[in-house]
Amino acid sequence: GAGRIELCAGLVEGGTTPSMGLLQVVKQCVRVPVFVMIRPRGGDFLYSDREVEVMKADIRLAKLHGADGLVFGALTEDGRIDTELCTALLAVCRPLPVTFHRAFDMVHDPLVALETLISLGFERVLTSGCDSSALEGLSLIKRLAEQAKGRIVVVPGGGITERNLQRILEGSTASEFHCSARSARDSGMKFRNPNVAMGASFCAPEYSIKVADVAKVRTLNAIAKNIL
Repeated sequence: GAGRIELCAGLVEGGTTPSMGLLQVVKQCVRVPVFVMIRPRGGDFLYSDREVEVMKADIRLAKLHGADGLVFGALTEDGRIDTELCTALLAVCRPLPVTFHRAFDMVHDPLVALETLISLGFERVLTSGCDSSALEGLSLIKRLAEQAKGRIVVVPGGGITERNLQRILEGSTASEFHCSARSARDSGMKFRNPNVAMGASFCAPEYSIKVADVAKVRTLNAIAKNIL
């Protein structure tokens, strides 16, 4: 029942650019639009010239391998939308639709930032209402949706589950929502070495895999259909 996929790697870091191999395989397996995250690293959204080169190259490759849309965000050091960089990246993305991701939640003034995104031509903005989750930021999400007046789609995202989706959709008047709908699946490995970790200590356990949960997607979609 999902209407669109935002394809990314590095979920522990909030999402980074996926491999083109992943994009190719996903495109072979699904019929819904696949929007590709363009984010060269975790951390902030202030990018160097070399990182910008990587982003442009990744956009071109994503388009070449069948992306239906792109997702990115870039800020200036004082917490404003980087209009110069966004304009340059949008030009590479076109004619595909583009979403400004949750870099929006790190801006200095979200109401001003929304107008900037509209003027630049972004089709969507993904936001938790500049708070720890969409539920916590619900009042701002509603305010942004009212301000947008259909000029851009304001998409709530961040901590959305079956338990809070109805409240978020009704409270924000949003017509779309974004969530990972994931659950943990135990690894099939029988031999396990408990003394070695492949990443930093805060990373997910080595023998647990995060997967998109089909049952959760169906449940969330059913809830949304009853409301929208």
